[in-house]
Amino acid sequence: MPRNKYQDSTSQEFHSKGDVHRLKILRILVAFSLGIILVRLFVIQIIEHGSWVAKADEEHTLLETISARRGEIYMMNGDEPVAVVLNQTAYEIIIDPTVTKKETIEYVINTYVKDYSKANLDEIYSTEGLRYSIVAKNVPRDIAEKIAHDEKVSAVWLKKINQRVYPEGELASGLLGFVNDEGVGQYGVEGSLNDELNGEDGLLKTTVDVNQVALSVDNDSIEIPAKDGANVVLSVDRGLEEGIEEISKNTIASSAATNASVLVMKPGTGEIVAMANLPNYDPNNYSEVVDASAYKNYAVDDPYEPASICKSFTFSAAINEGKMTGDTTYFNNHYDTIDGWKIENAEQRSTLYGPISMRTALYWSLNTGSIQALRLLGDNPSEITQEGRERLYDYYYNKFRLGQVTGIELIEQTGFIPDPNEGWGRDSTYANMTFGQNLAITMVQTAAAWSAVVNGGTYHTPTIVKGTYVDGELKTGKESGVAVAEDVNDQILTPETSAAMREMLKNNRSYRAQLGIDPAGYDLGGKSGTAQVVINGAYDDSFSQLVGSYIGYIAPSGEMPEYVIMVRMWGAGQSIGSGDAQALFESLSKYLISYYKIQPGVVK
Repeated sequence: MPRNKYQDSTSQEFHSKGDVHRLKILRILVAFSLGIILVRLFVIQIIEHGSWVAKADEEHTLLETISARRGEIYMMNGDEPVAVVLNQTAYEIIIDPTVTKKETIEYVINTYVKDYSKANLDEIYSTEGLRYSIVAKNVPRDIAEKIAHDEKVSAVWLKKINQRVYPEGELASGLLGFVNDEGVGQYGVEGSLNDELNGEDGLLKTTVDVNQVALSVDNDSIEIPAKDGANVVLSVDRGLEEGIEEISKNTIASSAATNASVLVMKPGTGEIVAMANLPNYDPNNYSEVVDASAYKNYAVDDPYEPASICKSFTFSAAINEGKMTGDTTYFNNHYDTIDGWKIENAEQRSTLYGPISMRTALYWSLNTGSIQALRLLGDNPSEITQEGRERLYDYYYNKFRLGQVTGIELIEQTGFIPDPNEGWGRDSTYANMTFGQNLAITMVQTAAAWSAVVNGGTYHTPTIVKGTYVDGELKTGKESGVAVAEDVNDQILTPETSAAMREMLKNNRSYRAQLGIDPAGYDLGGKSGTAQVVINGAYDDSFSQLVGSYIGYIAPSGEMPEYVIMVRMWGAGQSIGSGDAQALFESLSKYLISYYKIQPGVVK
């Protein structure tokens, strides 16, 4: 049907009004959207301006730690330092779990780095927000290069690091310690000097493009260079250390002992030239050690009772106070009863019963002799007094510095010396202390104090750090840049007391010298110690378990001692007397004379 004029105009008017309505709605929507945009822009550009700038900077800023190189460790080889702990280039494998495909890193681990990875990939990939994970450490360079050229590997990063290497294997491991997987020094020199060896990391901050390539250096760029760690030089003689360890191993093998610790010191300076702990371990494979006690440096980190070695200190104190000489006599009854406790001599031969000299008492290591020295310190030859206890304490703790840290550049334990006026049974405690029981001291404390007994009476702080190695040159003292033990250089005994003690300690070995065990042309003096072991809170009176010690000096005849050697031997459940320790001392003293080519003195 044909449309009329009225219908056409009505339809046209209807459509026009609809278009106008839609346009109004559209304009409102556009205006509203623009309003939202303008408000958001205002918030971003004005209110949140600082935070958005920071985010932009973060996206285009490289902030990276520059790792410091860990210092190496040296021993002495004659007058020249020789490296015994080194660094070698290795790599860490790093992934971003949001970018690196799990199948890719599984392929890398299974194909190349099974022995270097302990990563739990399931845990890594299930951790929300994790963007950085080290999946393998200490990967050798040749393996890292293979990974880098493998076309199947993408989005895997290789970071160059310094890996700790111990080329000497087990040599001096108890002294050196090791560096763990976190790059932290543990035990020994690595632990005690961790900060000096570790150095200080640097920092790099610069603007980069989307590919993390540096664009320019501007005012906001920061570069703080890393400060590499110090190359520490020990006073230990590498060749001597090796020989001492080999001799000690052989001695252990032929005895009931399972362990030995040896310390060699120059008594005139306190410088340590050897420190061995056996059995040792390979610090390259420290994680394979079953018993953590293998890490311990027994010379400084294990206070114990050195037994009759301490008679040297008791006798020195009494002589130095003018209370006795080597010729002073007392009545030896083979035992003393103090505070109700019977204290006997190990040596009970009848020829020693009755009046004997203090020199004879020291020769036969009689407990009654050292107890008598304590009585004489208290000005009463018949009983132990408070004054005697206090004087002995003053010598043991204040002068000989027993039971406290020495200041050596190693992690050391203090031990303890009983208070002279506290606790029950003070007299019996101090009677036992005169022959090295009822106290706890370390080998390094003992050796430093004993060195003062024989070197003319001067206490020197023991030291094992000689300096640093810088650009091929040995730096010592303040030039070294590391803290070296400060020598107290304290005259604690008179030269006359020291001379008297050297004579008595040499007399202790007169029989060994007559047998030809001690070489002609040399003065060797020493003192043994056999200690009972505390089991379940009490001394084992069955003597089924003992610890043997020996300390002695070496000198050309008629000259001052050049070296002091201290030996300790023990074994769980074993009865190790001082005889084993003395035999090891004798083997080591001959080796040391030969190694250093010490010329004999004139026999008078």
